[in-house]
Amino acid sequence: RKTMMKYWVITVLSFLLLAACKKDETKAEQEPERAASIFMLDSKWQNQEGKTLQLKDLKGKNLVITMIFTSCDTACPLLVADMKKIAAKISKEKLKETHLVFVSIDPEHDTPEVLKAYAMKHRMTEDYWVLLRSDKEAVRELANVLAVKYKKISPIVFSHSNIVSVFNKNGEMVSQVEGTLKADEVSAAVNKLK
Repeated sequence: RKTMMKYWVITVLSFLLLAACKKDETKAEQEPERAASIFMLDSKWQNQEGKTLQLKDLKGKNLVITMIFTSCDTACPLLVADMKKIAAKISKEKLKETHLVFVSIDPEHDTPEVLKAYAMKHRMTEDYWVLLRSDKEAVRELANVLAVKYKKISPIVFSHSNIVSVFNKNGEMVSQVEGTLKADEVSAAVNKLK
């Protein structure tokens, strides 16, 4: 019964977040109702420093989120390069109000130590970089909300969607792009946020 209830909560949250993403931003600002928030998810995560947190602990910052795995040598390096370009194109003031978040789809391998080494290797040491891992269930739950599909195709290789999602400070999705080389589009969405 608890599993079925959790399934319905995830389904409804996923639908509301995707629907909110497609709304015209100015129209959404005029409406008094609030879109569903990613901060409603209560899963526990660890960052690259080994600190345990929940997504709601990131509230108050805009979020740019993508899903990767650190042993990937195909699409993930492109996503990392895109996220770095996005960071460079976000205004300095807006960057102070933003977290750029990588979520691992390989929690068995991507420990906090591995995530920290990955951040160092890619020169992502500023406070706005957040690398997260959790258990398989939490990762699958967040992937469903983000509409990211992934599948383990060997012990160290995953096939996955390349999606970057932008959330405002209340955890409401405001933009989502698929594919790489979309830094201008994503940074523009972040720079427009209040």
